[in-house]
Amino acid sequence: MKRVGQIEDSISQVTVIQRQMTPLVIRMIDGLELFVDLDVPFEKEERMERVNFLRTNIDRSDVTVAEKFRGVLEAYNIELQYGRGVDTYRGTIDVDGAPRDVDFLRVGRIALVYQTTDGAISGAWDKSAGAWVPLPSGEYDAAIRKGIRIAKKQATIELLNMPVSAPEAN
Repeated sequence: MKRVGQIEDSISQVTVIQRQMTPLVIRMIDGLELFVDLDVPFEKEERMERVNFLRTNIDRSDVTVAEKFRGVLEAYNIELQYGRGVDTYRGTIDVDGAPRDVDFLRVGRIALVYQTTDGAISGAWDKSAGAWVPLPSGEYDAAIRKGIRIAKKQATIELLNMPVSAPEAN
């Protein structure tokens, strides 16, 4: 009889934990969404799709609470990895009022720069202004080109002279 009582206690504790997990998962998704909104705007659509996928899973009864929690932890891990890597991807932004194809280069979370596909114009994301700013012609062009080649694994890793905003205390 004692064993049956212990099993019943365990079952009731599991139910309580499951009820507490859903609000925790929702808060974690809200925090992730806020983080992506406030972060450097690289691959924003892909990152927001991940958040929206997690949010739609919250109401699904065929997905266990444990699976929902695991999905959120996986999304947090992906965001963590972004801060440790160098990546490049192609996109389009407005440069001098006209849409231009550019190659983006992301160095962790410390630098997000672009260079037009013809290599003529380079710019960087200014976090304090929340906007793209042009870089002086020739100052960073070669470093950005080299960084893109490094990210594509077409060149060996080396130090790059990149525009980096100094951290600020809040």
